[in-house]
Amino acid sequence: MSGVPPRIEVKDLVVRYGEGAPAVDGVGFAIAPGELVTLLGPSGCGKTTTLRSIAGLETPTSGSIVLNGQTVYSSAERRNVPSEKRGVSMVFQSYAIWPHMTVFENVAYGLRVRKAPKAEVAASVARVLDMVQMQAYADRPSSNLSGGQQQRVAVARAIAFSPNVLLFDEPLSNLDAKLRAEMRVELRELQRRLDITSLYVTHDQEEALAISDRVIVMSNGKIEQIGTPEEIYNRPNTLFVADFVGAANIVGGKVAGPGPNGTLIFEGQGGVRMEIEAPPNGRGGDKVALRSSYIHLTPMPQTHNAVAGTIHRRMFHGDFIQYVVDWPAGQLIVRRPPTEHYTEGSAVTVSFLPEHCVLL
Repeated sequence: MSGVPPRIEVKDLVVRYGEGAPAVDGVGFAIAPGELVTLLGPSGCGKTTTLRSIAGLETPTSGSIVLNGQTVYSSAERRNVPSEKRGVSMVFQSYAIWPHMTVFENVAYGLRVRKAPKAEVAASVARVLDMVQMQAYADRPSSNLSGGQQQRVAVARAIAFSPNVLLFDEPLSNLDAKLRAEMRVELRELQRRLDITSLYVTHDQEEALAISDRVIVMSNGKIEQIGTPEEIYNRPNTLFVADFVGAANIVGGKVAGPGPNGTLIFEGQGGVRMEIEAPPNGRGGDKVALRSSYIHLTPMPQTHNAVAGTIHRRMFHGDFIQYVVDWPAGQLIVRRPPTEHYTEGSAVTVSFLPEHCVLL
């Protein structure tokens, strides 16, 4: 954080419904000014409940939430500031665009509720519609907009009154794949241009890695790992993170001893011996995670971690080809560029570098 006070600070947050397991169980994190952080996890992991608690739309059981230096929720102080006084704005999954209003009226709504002067409303709406490339649609009924246009209007409405914090609840999940990819870029560019602190919720791993400064991976109401996209992808701390974020092969076995140049030797299933990087914290483990994108397939043996295999299945995905490879430890999922062609049944050598083998 470099000594700068966080814009969002959550401590020991617990949200419980009834007598069952808590939906959010002791979650804590801090977000710096201008940072975009994503809560990533499967359905039911507690990410949206955490977001709604910050927005003031859920009442936590215990813990505290501080926004822009102001405590907006504290179970110890019995404080719960209403949502409209928290200085946050939220973009919902359903967009929540009012169909009976024009684009201008939708975007102006929050400003008018806050009793902003008419001239300020007009100037602010024009400014944000220009940012989201919707100025030409100001007078169009919202019911006549496409999904992507509605999403832009929802973002414009959220930023029109210059909130301190912007919250996104799976805002792209209703769009088709191509438009979703385009809107990721647009949202990230807009967030950087505004330099607004943002918390983003998604279950889409690719989306989280693409747009975030940091990612918070959640499971069963708890935080599994916090880190940059590169850290989350390349250095997962737990089996859940390795398995959920990206395509990883999990190889069971045990550390057999030291290897050359500070590496370790890992004995996997089927007698596979792998040279792996030693964990920086010296922890042990009985599984190795190996990303499918970091595995090489060659017809000739290689020097590092070279194991004979056979192409079992080949699936073309456009930007890459996914191979299922039979090898002594079972099967590997391997992703290679579409320029590398191997036919089903052909013999290959599977190889990978020690630094791409993460001990779990």
